[in-house]
Formats: sequence, structure tokens, C-alpha cells
Amino acid sequence: MTDFNFKKWNNILGWFVFAVAFAVYALTIEPTVSFWDAGEYILTSSKLQVGHPPGAPLFQMLGAFFSMFALEPSQIGMIMNMMSGVASAFTILFMFWTISLLLVKLVKYDKDSSTSKAHAILGSALVGSLAFTFTDSFWFNAVETEVYAMATLIMSIMFYLALRWEQDMDKPRGNRWLILIAFVIGLSFGVHFMGLLTIPAIGLIYYFKNYKTITIQNFIIANIVSAAILLFIFKLLLPSTLKLFGYLEVFFVNSIGLPFNSGTIITGLLVITLFYLGLNYTRKKGMLHVNTLVLCLMFIFIGFSSWMMLPIRANAQVIINENDPSDARELLAYYNLEQYPETHLFYGPQFTEIYSGQDKDEPFVDDKKNYEKDEEKGEYVIINQWEDTKQNYNHEHAALLPRMWSSEHAENYMMFTGLIKFKANPNLQTRAYNEALNAGLTEEQAGQYSVQEKRRFDQIINDFKIRIKQGEVDYEDYDQFLRRYGQQYLIVDKPSFLDNVMYMFQYQFGYMYWRYFMWNFTGRQNDIQGKYDDFNGNWISGIDLIDKWHIGLSQDNLPTDVKENKARNTYYFLPLLLGLVGFFFILYTDMKRFWVLLVFFLLTGLAIQFYTNVRPFEPRERDYSVVGSFYVFAIWIGFGVYAIYDLLKTSVKTKLLAPLITLACIIIVPGILAANNWDDHDRSGKHTANAMARKYLESCAPNSILFTIGDNDSFPLWYLQEIEGVRTDVRVVNTSLFQTDWYIDQMKRKAYESDPIPSQLTHNQYRGGNRDVIIRREITKDTLPIQSFMDFVASEKPSTKFKYVVEKQGEDPRQYPGHLLNSNYFPTRSISIPVNKEMVLKNGIVKPKDADKIEDHLFTQIDGSYIYKNRLLMLDIIANNNWERPIYFTGGAFSDEDYIWLKDYLQLDGMCYKLVPIKTPIDRANPYDMGRVDADLMYEKVKNWKWGGSGEDIYHDIETRRNGITYRGNIARLIEQLINEDKLDKAEEVADLAMKKMPVDQFGFYSLLEPYISAYYEIGNVEKGRALFKDVARKYQENLVYYSNLSLDNQESKVGEDIYVDIQRYRALVDILVVYNDKDFALEETKTFNNYLSLFDQLMNRYSEEDLPEIPDDVDLSTTINDSIKKITPEE
Repeated sequence: MTDFNFKKWNNILGWFVFAVAFAVYALTIEPTVSFWDAGEYILTSSKLQVGHPPGAPLFQMLGAFFSMFALEPSQIGMIMNMMSGVASAFTILFMFWTISLLLVKLVKYDKDSSTSKAHAILGSALVGSLAFTFTDSFWFNAVETEVYAMATLIMSIMFYLALRWEQDMDKPRGNRWLILIAFVIGLSFGVHFMGLLTIPAIGLIYYFKNYKTITIQNFIIANIVSAAILLFIFKLLLPSTLKLFGYLEVFFVNSIGLPFNSGTIITGLLVITLFYLGLNYTRKKGMLHVNTLVLCLMFIFIGFSSWMMLPIRANAQVIINENDPSDARELLAYYNLEQYPETHLFYGPQFTEIYSGQDKDEPFVDDKKNYEKDEEKGEYVIINQWEDTKQNYNHEHAALLPRMWSSEHAENYMMFTGLIKFKANPNLQTRAYNEALNAGLTEEQAGQYSVQEKRRFDQIINDFKIRIKQGEVDYEDYDQFLRRYGQQYLIVDKPSFLDNVMYMFQYQFGYMYWRYFMWNFTGRQNDIQGKYDDFNGNWISGIDLIDKWHIGLSQDNLPTDVKENKARNTYYFLPLLLGLVGFFFILYTDMKRFWVLLVFFLLTGLAIQFYTNVRPFEPRERDYSVVGSFYVFAIWIGFGVYAIYDLLKTSVKTKLLAPLITLACIIIVPGILAANNWDDHDRSGKHTANAMARKYLESCAPNSILFTIGDNDSFPLWYLQEIEGVRTDVRVVNTSLFQTDWYIDQMKRKAYESDPIPSQLTHNQYRGGNRDVIIRREITKDTLPIQSFMDFVASEKPSTKFKYVVEKQGEDPRQYPGHLLNSNYFPTRSISIPVNKEMVLKNGIVKPKDADKIEDHLFTQIDGSYIYKNRLLMLDIIANNNWERPIYFTGGAFSDEDYIWLKDYLQLDGMCYKLVPIKTPIDRANPYDMGRVDADLMYEKVKNWKWGGSGEDIYHDIETRRNGITYRGNIARLIEQLINEDKLDKAEEVADLAMKKMPVDQFGFYSLLEPYISAYYEIGNVEKGRALFKDVARKYQENLVYYSNLSLDNQESKVGEDIYVDIQRYRALVDILVVYNDKDFALEETKTFNNYLSLFDQLMNRYSEEDLPEIPDDVDLSTTINDSIKKITPEE
């Protein structure tokens, strides 16, 4: 018997690890908004508004509580980030108690056990919980406002409660733990569905506790039932309840004639009554298990009741009200993520469907009915044409287990399938013959035409195949060819079942899970998103021999940018090895608990990747979504400590054995994790997202309209306006959301100091599927004034409808869905926009000094064959604005439609492009340099920019560095204009500012520094030009030295293009010296360049001049600056 008080020390050490975790996260949280969804979560929590589906109402309500402790609005972001830190610290607390509780049962510890065993158990819990504290993905979640930290907390609480239930299951009131678990399950719906993945593990705990005899049959049944309970709660119980509320709401309002929301109230009372009657009946009849089941269901509903916040706040018409879930039906659509693309897990279409056209047997199927309140009628009305209006997928391209399903990622899928095979459609000649006859040609003429068409297309295919053999076609080219010709002229193969399975294991499980797992327990290459390449986003260990074998490239003589990337973390396999020791220890000690933890591990890791059906490549890494499996592995790390103790206890006779093992393991696992991860997880001085948002807003004139595109040019701006009250006069219009009726409605309401958008389209004209797409049928080459154009597409006259023009042109309208036939078309591509010069000058859109440059009209041509609703609404704003409010674009994309085909009429003002009636044609040689620059105006804006710690001793994460592309590019254009206007002092001042705030060593993208070297020479400061040249040249030199030490085969096959690009970029730098006649320095640097060039003589001798690869752009702005768009994919 021992006097050691295990319970006391278990509590003390549990709170100790909580304090350590809390201190770490408090010291490293971001002090304000961060990139991606954090800005949205902060503002929707603090002000209880409605964020993106599937919603997090409990998270938001807790966030509102935390934000009350902010002393001023600018602290709310920090306090909200602290909430994630607190949740993560509590996760560590419950994890400590979970490990100790599991080990107590595993090693049969009791009051008569030795003190050393107690020390070993507590030491194991200490190491395991501290290891998880410092893991890469969990720490990332802990220092920003996202749901994953709290979701992991819920997961850890549920598993701990399950262990407590197991402990007390046979006691009279043991099921109180089960009821508490049910309540937490309900609460988890208010944060993130990830917590529900604990349910199967809980089911297995019950099974192993109550079934002493394990057979194959009852084991399989137990696993199936455990999974079925999860599916019942997630996919049946709550969705069916929401369906019931929606159905009865419509029934009582439409059929009985009761007021709106009566059906919801009656259904709520009905549910409460059913629970009361069920509890009362089962208690009287002594049906204990049924009574417990009813209680569990009731507490799930009580926990889920946090979702009532969403319709309550939606009906309050808050500023941010995404999807407007104001009634039960809309709430169900919100829950089911209906705004996002539909995925098929077990059977469905594949990406090749985009090349195949409509399904032959059933091209259209019924859509869901879309109900809307009609206040005048006092009932719900169906606002969409739902019968046979939804395009069906082509069943010829459907398959079992359709892993490769997204047509938007077709070219990336072909990285795994290889180039999809195709052949000419054998019916091509017959179809051409029939088309010719229908067009009025004679049979002889039709025959000649069909033969010519067949020959023409055979030639197109042959030429394309020759280009493929010559290596001139990449996956993007191949995809574009199939998209262009596939539906009409080709028969395209679909990926096989084996292709899908290989993709699932190779990419979804391998690259998108195993890679993340190894990041956390072995090491990480850098913070740049990996796209299946050797240089970015891979796992490494720090052991050069293994890393060389794994990556396939030498780890010697690495460039400084690689070695000094703060996210380059190496753990030498130590956390992984200790976890594997624990894994095998529990495997051989207690198979039942091993299986519980293994199921928990698989469901929170691989199962998530299977369910979300991950596409290549997402806008950012998604390791945060599978952090639950890392939680389980960290438990195994704790078990590994005890396993070492158990192995040595018989041979090493000392009371200090357990403390010494604990101390050693703390050093080699949590210690090495903390030492490596601190610098790239410390966000304490980083305000770069906040600063970026300020740059955008402060670039706009008063009372302006700013068109944004994705997350990172929208959410931080929303945060600044909603929380800190910055530039609330600017109307931020997210063009991705602008194709939804609920968002358009919100844009038509006043928000703070921002007036509603000018628009002539009424709610009925854009609600539901109305005018989702307007198809071009060019019946005139004339240019229409934009007001006439808008009047035409807004008209309800039959002659403006697509059905009218289809029938008039002799087509069969049955090939089109009904909603499309009843939509409008646009009759010309050419539009003119009149310019009210008086208003332009009065509102400061153009300065008086440029009045002579103002055009009378803006002319534009619509590319493509259709206009989506968001572009139509943008044109609607232009048509009805009459130059009263300045209109801006963030520049987050570069396609013509993002600027509503008005790229020739832009002016770069700081970070935004202003629409101005001054024509500045796009230079085809520099297509990204859009618009003119008002040097004086932009100079003042740039001088007043806040930089948020940029250029200081902070972690410049990848998003901060990507923003440097825009900053450097825009400032370079300002410098160029200042030099053209002979304002050399200002040009040098701005160039120095850029170099100070975006140091060469911190921001990468070195080709963007070439204009700065030229600028210093133009200004006359040769020394600064030379110094900058040296800094940039050193980067290319380091790369070339690294490449030169690789084998010749690796140089050719893996880095050949990189070598060529770096040589050409380096040559371009030397050319600058020659252009500016810096003779001696140019001669010296040319010799140096030639020395580096000679490193590759052997490689270059393999090629003729014609064989050398084409020089790609060093920075592909169209893909680098674009960020995610919510309509494409939800957060898991």
C-alpha cells in the first residue's frame, strides 16, 4: 500500500499542462484578424450574425461572450483568438486525464500499486498531452478564430466522458454520463460536425464493456451498429426533424391559413409534448433503457437548440446574413450545404462528364422546390421552376466510388490518370450531313460538306496528337482541347474503377492525409502549399539520407530560402517512433482498447478525407480538418512512455526510473516539437491581414462600391468594417456571393454609412433561378446603350425570352430546361456606357487636371456565350450608378469578366482599380499592368499604408508573402509613373519604403524586384541598384549551386525547367546593368554569371537551342493571387 495520492496529483498535473498550453497559446496568438475565414468568424460571433454554412451558432454565442471582455473594438479579434487558445488548453487538460484514465485501466493500477507505477502513468499523460500541445496543426488552430480548436475540445470531452461512463456503467446512476455525452453531441452541431466522429468509438466502448465473449459475428455487428448510430444522428435524426418543421410550417400556413412561423411553433410544442409523454410513460412502466434513450434524444435536441440562433438572427436582418436561414426549410438547406456542389461518395459522375454532354435517356430531372414568403398572400409560394429543370449527370460517365468527380479540377486529375483517351465521334459525318440539310443545302452539297467536316476534324485530331508526341501539350492544354471539342466531336473515355481507387490511396489518403500526419510527427519541408512537387509541402525528418530517398533530391547545399523557411521543422522521427511504441504496447496489452482507439483514429483521419472526397488542389492545405487523428496518435505517444518504463522496470531498480524516463521523453518529443514549431506558430506581432484590409478600404474614395472576389479580399474587410468601424461608407460587394438572391437583397439595404447599391432589377426578377444565366443570341451587331441592354434583359415581354429566339431560329426548345427557356437572352455583345462628365468631376472620380482625357462613352464587348447573375448585377450597378459613386475592383483575379469587360477603363489607386472614363488599353506584353496611375493620388495612399509588422521580426506566413506580389507590383507601377513625371525623390522614397517593408530575404518572388533595380538606376542611385542586384542575384546563385550538385539525370528530369528559368532570370538582371551602362559592374557580374552558367555545360550539351524549354512566367498572378471562393468548396 502506498501513501501517494494519485487523484490529487492527477488533478494538479492536469491543470499544470492546461496552464502550460494556455500560456503558450496566449503568447503566440495573432493579435487581430488573420487570413481566410477568421475575419468572418470574429464578426459573426461578436455581433451574432450569420456566417457561411453549415454554421457554428454555439461557437458564435461563446465568441460573443468572450468579446464582451475586450476593452475596445480593436481588441475583439485578439480576444476571439484567445477563445481558441482557451479551448485548445482545455483540450490538453482533458487529454491528460484521458491518458491517465486509460493507463490506470490498462495496467490495472489501484491503491495498492507502487508509487513508481503512478509516476509512470502521470509521466506518460504529461508527455502525451504536451506533445499534442506543440504539434503543428493543433497549434495552428489554437491561435486563430476558427472552429477546429473548439471542435477538437468537444471531441476530447466526449471521449473522456465515454471513459467515465465505462467506469460507472454498472452503477445505479452510471448512465448520467451517457446523457451528458448526448448533450455534448447536440452541442457539437453548434460548432462543427467533426465531434460526432467520436460516436463509433463510444459505441465500441459500450460493446467491449458489456460483451465479455467476443465473436466475429457480434464484433462485426457492434462496429456496424456504432457507425449506424453516427449516421442516424448526423444524416437522419436532425435533418428529418428540420424537414418535419419545414413541412408542417408550410402546411399550417398554406393549408390552415395560420400566420407565418405558426407551423414552426406548433411543431416545436409537438416535439416537447412527445418527449414529455415518452419520459412519463417509460418512467411509469419501469422501462429504464427506453427512458434513458428518450432522455438521450431529448438532450441531443437541447444541445442542438443553439441552432435557433440562426433563424432568429436571420429574421433580424443583420448585416452579414449568409444564406438567410430565416425559416425551417432554409435552415435545412443551410444544414445540408445545398449552395455547394453535390458530391457522390459511392456512385456518381466523374470529371470526364464535362466532355460528354447531356445524359441521353434523362437529360433533366426535378429540382428541389424553393419556397419563399409572400407577405401579400400570407403564404409560402414556390419561386422556381422545379420540374425537369435540373441537369442530370451523364450516366455513361458515372462509376462506383467516383473519387475524381470535380470537372473544375480535370487537368489536375489527369496528373494521376494520365491523359484521358479519346477518339473522333463516328457519327460526326452523319451529323454534319443532317445539319447541312437542315440549313437548306441540297443532298449533294450536304454530302460534300459532311466529308469536308470529317476531314477537317481528322486533321485537327492528328495535329493535336503530333503536338502531344512532341511534348508541346500539358494537362491544361489537353483539358481545354477536350472541353472545346468533346461534346460535339469526340468520344472521351472515363477513368476506370482502378483509377479512382489508386487516386484515393495515392492522393486522398497518401498526399492529403499521410503527408499531414508526417508533418506533425516527423517534420515539414516548408509552409508553401504542395502540389505534388518535390520542393514544397512535403514531410521531412532532418535525416538527410532518408529525406533524400523520400523526396528524391539531395538535401546538401540547400538554398538559404529553403533552410531558413521558418516552417522547415525536423523532428528526426522521434514523436513518430514514441507513438509507434505506444501503438504496439496497447496492441499487445489490451486488444479491445486498441480497437477503440484505432477506430477513433481512422474516423477522424482517413474517413474525413474519404467523406469530403478531396480534390486536387484545394486553395490551401487542409491539415486542420484531420487534427482529431493526431489527438489519438498523441495518446499513443503517452502510452509509449509507459511502455519504455514497463520494459526497463525489471532491469533498472530505482525509484527515479519513471521521472527520468518522463524527463527524457519530454525533452525528445514535446521539447523538440516546441523548439522547432515556435517560430512559425508565433503570430504575436503579426497584423498583416488587418493591414491588407486597411489598404483595400483606404484605397477607395468616400461612398464607393468595391467589388471583391474571394475570402482574403472580403472577410478581413468585413471584419474591419463590422468590428473596428473602418470605412463603413464603402459598400463591399463579394462577386462570388452576388449570384445569390439573399445576398443581392442584402446589398440593396443600407449598411451603416453605406447606401444601397443602385439597381433596377427587382427581387422577383433575380430570386431563385430567375436570370441565373443569360444566354447570348446575337441578332444584331449594333452597340446597345447599357440602359437599353438592361431594359432588354430585365423585360418580361415574350420576345425577350430565350424560348422566343430559339423557336424563331428553328431550334428544338425541348433540348433546353424550362427555366432557361423562360429566362432572357442578350441580343448583342457590344455595350456602350454614357459618361456624365459633370458627375465624374463633381464626385472626384477623375481629377480636374485630367478632364480633357474623359471619354464620352465607354465601350465594351462581352466575351463568351452567357452572362451569369453576378455579372448581370454588376452591369446593373454600372447602368444605374450614373457616375455618382466611385466603383472599384480589388484586382484579385485577371479574367475580363471579373472587370465586366471594362479593363481598358481602369485606374490603379493604391490597392484597388477604379473604373474611370479614361481609356488606357491593356498592353498585351504586360497584361497584368492594368489601367493608368495617378501618381500624386497613389503616392499619398502608399505613404499612409499600415504594414502590420511586415518587414519586422515576425513570421511572414505564405499569405503575407503572396500579398507582397500585389504590393510590389503596384508600388513598382507608381515608381515608374513618378519617374516618368520626373519626381525622382518621391520615386526613391517609395522604392526605399518597399524594400524596408518587404525585404528581399522575406518575401520571395524575386522577378518582381527587377523593376526596383531599374528604378534605382533611373533615379541615379547606382549604389542602391547594385546592392539590390547583389541581393537578388545571390538568390539565383544559391539555387544554381544546389541544382549543379544534383545528378545529371535529376537535373534533366526534375529541375531542368527550374534551372533554365533561374538562368534566364539571372541573365535578365545582368541585362539591366548593361541597359543602364554600368560598364565595370556589368562586366564583373557578367563574368560571375558565366561562371554559374558553366556549372551546367554538361546538361546544356544535351539540348539544341530549339529543345530548350519555354520560359514560363516566374509568377503566375492569375493563380497566385486568387484565393478560395465559397461557392466552390465548404470548409470541412
